[in-house]
Amino acid sequence: MVHGQQSERPRSAQEGGRHRTGTIALNRKNALFAGSDGGGEHWATIASLVETAKLNGVDPQAYLADIIARIVAGHPQSQIDDLLPWAYV
Repeated sequence: MVHGQQSERPRSAQEGGRHRTGTIALNRKNALFAGSDGGGEHWATIASLVETAKLNGVDPQAYLADIIARIVAGHPQSQIDDLLPWAYV
């Protein structure tokens, strides 16, 4: 890769990095108050989407509002990858 050129590989919150680990770990503590195991799992999914959006330079609130609206409007399941933060436009 040439200096200053961005990698083609998308960045994921699960990949993290030493500087991002604290954010994820802090959020994990908050998941203890989700109310149930299922609630905690749903919360973790949303937290992962929010952190991945941030890592990819996408505003998480606008991103989530838009993809939820697209899903409700009938976005095809076969094209769900188009809604991931690194493919979001």
